[in-house]
Parts: sequence; C-alpha cells; structure tokens
Amino acid sequence: MTANSAQSDLALPPYVVPHSLEPIRVLYSDDHLLIVDKPHLLLSVPGRHPLNRDSMLGRLQRYYPEASAVHRLDLDTSGLLVVPKHREALSELSRGFQQRRVHKVYRALVWGRVQRNRGIIELPIISDWHNRPLQKVCGLTGKPSTTRYEVLARSQHHTLLSLHPITGRSHQLRIHLRELGHPILGCDMYAHEEAFRAAPRLLLHATKLAFDHPITGDHLSAFSPAPFTIGGLLPIRPG
Repeated sequence: MTANSAQSDLALPPYVVPHSLEPIRVLYSDDHLLIVDKPHLLLSVPGRHPLNRDSMLGRLQRYYPEASAVHRLDLDTSGLLVVPKHREALSELSRGFQQRRVHKVYRALVWGRVQRNRGIIELPIISDWHNRPLQKVCGLTGKPSTTRYEVLARSQHHTLLSLHPITGRSHQLRIHLRELGHPILGCDMYAHEEAFRAAPRLLLHATKLAFDHPITGDHLSAFSPAPFTIGGLLPIRPG
C-alpha cells in the first residue's frame, strides 16, 4: 500500500451511506413550506463527508434554495417531513415542534405479539457516548421521552403498531419498542439478530403529519401509507 492510498483510506468516512435512487414525493407545496415523503435510505440532511452529501434537503434546495430542515427522519426511516421554504416559516414551525403542537404518527411492524391493545412507554434516553450514534436508557441523566402506541393488527409472530411520539428524542421509537420487548423488524441498531433479519429494511414509516400553517394558520394534515404490511392478520378486540 502506498502512502497516498493509505491517506485516502483514512479520509473515508466510517460509514458510506447507501444512495437511494427513489425520488422524493412532494405532497403539498405553497410559498412557505413543503410536505414531502422521504424514501428509505435517503438522509434528511447532508452528511459531513462528501461521499455522504446526497440528502432530501440537498435535493430540494436545487429548486428551493432557501429550504431548511426543521425536523428529521433517520436514514432508514421513510415517510413525511415538513420543510420550511424561508426563515419566518422555519421559526414558526420550530416553535410548533418545541411546544408539541405538531402531531406525528408512525407505523411500525415489530417482533412478537404485543399483548395490550394500547399503552404508553415512558423512559429517559441519553446518548450512548462510547457507542455513538446509539442512544440508551438512563434513569440518572436521560431526558424524559414518551410514546403512545396502539395495536392495529397481529399475526402469529408480529404486530403492526400505530405510534404517536409525544417527545422527539433521537431513536426514541426504536429504543422504546426494544424496551417493550418488541423491537422493530429490520432494525440494525437495537433489534436482536432474528428480528433484524426478519425484514429487508427498517419497518418504520412516518405516516401522518398534522399542524397549523406557520403563516396562514390553516390546519394542514398529510397522510402517507406505510410501504409494508403484515400477513395473517388477526382481528383486534376493542378495549
């Protein structure tokens, strides 16, 4: 190995992000914001390394140069995002997220049969500093995090859930479901090996987004069906 090739290897990022060829779907657009459907395996914002620059925001800025990010989805998560087109919209939307006035709903297919039809998961989460970008549960210094869940369907081995995160901690849904004993299928960070290999991708999708328009005040609501389902459905009894 030459000195130049060794330097090139050292310059590579620790992880080169797969480049999704799937286009971004624009569900809504006006002078102030966009609502888009981000595909699986596309970063929400550009990575630091040039090899990881392709992202939802980067693609949108080719057409909307002042577009910015007010929230994100993980690389592996698909679904809905609101993208402000200018500074005033960014400021008002940021306030809405901080005050928890933005309603978000996800779909997840998880390992095992969740017994309760609905429930609340409350656990403190903090960065796992020595294993970044992983997060962990920590009762001493973790930040409070809350997720409401509802069972939509069960099969013999899996459960389809509707998830409503009250807070927005990094990896919150993945960690909460793992701690519930039902990791998300296809999760390469928090699922056990069998659950990870049970799906070709992370089966987590941001399916609903609802909020008041930051400029007009009109109520906006968008829906994107999850690109996965569950086989062998069993009926859910009320209660």
